[in-house]
Amino acid sequence: MKKLISLLSLIMFIEGVSYGQDDPGTMEAWMKYMTPGPMHEMLSSMVGDWKTAMTMKGQGGQEMKSEGTAKFEMILGGRYLKSTFESDMMGMTMEGMGIDAYDNAKKEFISVWIDNMGTGVTVLNGKLDEATKTLTYYGTTVDPATGEDSKIKSVTKIIDEDNHKFEMYNVMPDGSEVLMFEMDYIRIK
Repeated sequence: MKKLISLLSLIMFIEGVSYGQDDPGTMEAWMKYMTPGPMHEMLSSMVGDWKTAMTMKGQGGQEMKSEGTAKFEMILGGRYLKSTFESDMMGMTMEGMGIDAYDNAKKEFISVWIDNMGTGVTVLNGKLDEATKTLTYYGTTVDPATGEDSKIKSVTKIIDEDNHKFEMYNVMPDGSEVLMFEMDYIRIK
């Protein structure tokens, strides 16, 4: 499957270049689109092994805590940040994987997440507040009880090179936000 996707990407690139082969602007646009830049460099600051401490917020204010590990690595020539995650959750092993990207053409971040606690795919789009080093994403995930999409928000705050904080919120129909869980990332040295 990876080879097919790579082949299709190459074909699209070649077709894009061939359609604009007489237009230097088209070739320049493709080169800008495919070249990692400052936002990819920012994503690469997360590369490494991390210890995680998660606090889930339940109804009525109860909290469930769990610890885990995460690994981040840049893939495909520094264009994408791949993450893998594992923890114990309610007596079960939770495993997850994500891909984070910065789309040079759209000027936005994209995050894709899958895990063994479901069979769906969560896709979020976001922006970076460079002043506070905070990535804020919005998207949807399925509510398995209803089969309907639920709006969600995630926030990643880069505290320093060895500490990050992640928060996940449900976005209610009235626009209010309810914290589902928060996770502290501490770099393993």
